[in-house]
Amino acid sequence: MKVSTGAMAMFVLLAGCHSGDKGVSDSSSKTVEVSAITLNKDEITMYDAAPGTVVSEQQIQVASRLMGYIREMSVHEGDAVKAGQLLFTIDPTDIEGQVSQAKAGLAQAEAALNDAKADFERFSNLYKDESIPKQQFDKVKLQYSVAQSQERAARAGLETAQAQLRYAEVRSPIDGIVTQKMASKGDLASPGRPVLVVENQQKLMVQTMVSDETYAHLKMGGSALIEIGGSKYKGVISRLVAASDAMSHTHLVKLEVPDAKGLVSGSFARVSFDVGVREGILVPQSAILERAGITGVFVVDEKGIASYRMVRKGVEQDGMVAIEAGLNPGEKVVVAKAGELDSGDKVTLTEGRPQ
Repeated sequence: MKVSTGAMAMFVLLAGCHSGDKGVSDSSSKTVEVSAITLNKDEITMYDAAPGTVVSEQQIQVASRLMGYIREMSVHEGDAVKAGQLLFTIDPTDIEGQVSQAKAGLAQAEAALNDAKADFERFSNLYKDESIPKQQFDKVKLQYSVAQSQERAARAGLETAQAQLRYAEVRSPIDGIVTQKMASKGDLASPGRPVLVVENQQKLMVQTMVSDETYAHLKMGGSALIEIGGSKYKGVISRLVAASDAMSHTHLVKLEVPDAKGLVSGSFARVSFDVGVREGILVPQSAILERAGITGVFVVDEKGIASYRMVRKGVEQDGMVAIEAGLNPGEKVVVAKAGELDSGDKVTLTEGRPQ
């Protein structure tokens, strides 16, 4: 936000003592040493504010690959977990039965393969001695090949069943925090149905939705002001979704927060986007007062008399406040020691700078 040099012509007012009610005209007026500026029109940056939420860039929905009841739940919401840490266990009874069946099937296949191999070796020798016809040997050879295939299939079935058994223990894929728990011990888990949500708290960003008008002013890498819990951060636009939401007709925008420390996923954020400039009046924050619940400033007239005037504030940035209503260009506004003034106090102006 920029303030012209002409807008900062300063005045020092020399003076008396302090008395009377604040902001109210008093017959026993005084003179107070203050500084003032003459108002000019300046360029004011316009902002569009939108509500947002702190979200994790890496959010994993953890589900079971097996159908079964949850036997044990090892974590709860808010727990910090490490990659590979056990999260929950699925009752493996059914899978253990499949493993036993697969082992039995493999044992049968291996026995059949041994018989077929023995027949193949015996008939190979007979065929070499021309004791049996080729048709008979080919039949034995085929049986041996089939037995080999069946043994490989049985072994693969056992490996698959054993792999399924390993899936009974569900472990965290990342370091993070458990932010949601959608099932508890005893619930039935099924493939594709999330049981827990784990978020990487080291990769947080702010997500918001903006109107078509605001979206038209945004670009990748652009900046925005983010307010979270009374603290202000600079955000950098990292994702812009051109397609608008069918219900709200707004666009998704995500922002990185490079200097964010202590942020928590799910926190409310207010995001202000720069959408252009307009002409208006700016005053330093030091000029703004609150008297009897009314926001205002002290204006000095041509006779050097200060009077309290109600104003409507606009955006604030870099110590300056835009005034939406209540002031006009050319008027003089007290910017230092305004708190010592009452309406009706007389002042004498001398050029200077506010302190």
